[in-house]
Amino acid sequence: MPPQARPFAAFAVAVQVVVVNEAEELLLLSSPTRNRPGEWQVVSGGLDAGETVLAGALREAVEEVGSEVQLRPLGVCHVQSFHYDANVQHMIGIHYLMAYQGGSVVPGDDMVGSQYRWWSLAELETADITFHPSTNLWRLGRAVQLYRLWRDNPPPLAQLQSPLL
Repeated sequence: MPPQARPFAAFAVAVQVVVVNEAEELLLLSSPTRNRPGEWQVVSGGLDAGETVLAGALREAVEEVGSEVQLRPLGVCHVQSFHYDANVQHMIGIHYLMAYQGGSVVPGDDMVGSQYRWWSLAELETADITFHPSTNLWRLGRAVQLYRLWRDNPPPLAQLQSPLL
């Protein structure tokens, strides 16, 4: 088959934003409508058509934790493919790591009314909570490891999203 005729599968894309503060705590939310009781998750949402991964991650963060929160993008910390539901058989999840720089958390958009909390990894390891499928302890631990590597030497914003792609 010639290269130009090669069929490509279409994957929907979700972005998960892992927010870490200077104390290496992770921001998690629990929605009374999106989550089961006691279930916590990172910021999460769909990538809009024509949007870069970084733009989508920043938009979702503003929508779900409020426009006052200041975040510094550090980079992608995990990517996975998964089955979402009967309507969206194939999905790619891109987990974007962001450093919290300040500002009040005010859950909005589809997270209005959510609880939010900063958790240390040690607290999460012993807490009696459930993680939303988009969130798990291994990925959160990996995000903290990468935060330690990247926090003092983040890439220039221009390097996080190439204008050519």
